[in-house]
This record gives sequence, structure tokens and C-alpha cells, in this order.
Amino acid sequence: MTNPFLPGATKTHHYAVQPEDFAGFGPGAGGLVHSVLSTFALGREMEWAARLFVLEMKAADEEGIGTELTIRHHAPAFAGETLVLTATFDALDGANLRCAVEARVGPRLVATGHTGQRIVSRARLAARFAALQAEAAPPHPPAPLA
Repeated sequence: MTNPFLPGATKTHHYAVQPEDFAGFGPGAGGLVHSVLSTFALGREMEWAARLFVLEMKAADEEGIGTELTIRHHAPAFAGETLVLTATFDALDGANLRCAVEARVGPRLVATGHTGQRIVSRARLAARFAALQAEAAPPHPPAPLA
């Protein structure tokens, strides 16, 4: 991992709001709630804006993994509008990156929040995931007696 950034550096991500980003929980859970950008979809785009730093920091054998996401949703964003997300490099503590993120449609403040990402070895991450999956796997039933 390398860090070419100083606190206060920014990355910008533009996202066109789509109807599939609307707030809803599927047909079995009441369907569409509002025809505006959901907080869930907003979080995805906020994480991507901050990940733009990670893409320049991580080595080929490393990956970023999310550790934190906070969102204050201030105003709606509608289908067809372009959301401009600005991630600001707050701090790097070891391999832990923290960014502030602001989302706007023109002058309208849609959301503010923070993201956390840790840059880790891909091999170490794969081993950790495999160990956790093994712990969660149901035990194998005993083989039938012949």
C-alpha cells in the first residue's frame, strides 16, 4: 500500500439516479416506498466515491474492505438527476482509511456521511473468509452404517 494523499484531498463520483435505485423492499414486503433514491443505493455510491482513493493506494495483491458507513439523508434525489458525490480524505491510521462524503444534486445537499475502509492482503482476506465459512458450515451427518 502506498499513500499519495494528504488529509483534505478529494475524489468526485457522478451517478445518474435510476428507477431501480428507488426506496422499496420488493413485492413481498410492500413494494415501492418512494420514487426517490433510497438510502441503501446512496450508501453504495458513497462507498464507491471513497473507494476511488483505495484504488490508487492498494497494491496489486491487496484489496479494500468496508469497515464503516454512516449516512445522514437530508433531501431526495429523483430519477434522471445526477448525484455528485465528493469524498474527502480524513485520515489514514495504519491500513484504515476514513473519508467524509457529501452528496449533492446541484446546490441541494442530499446526504453527508463517513466511510471506513481497510486495505488488506487479498490472500489474508481469502483465508479469513474461508475460516469464517468453515465455522458457519453445518456439521456433516455421520455416514450410515453398512
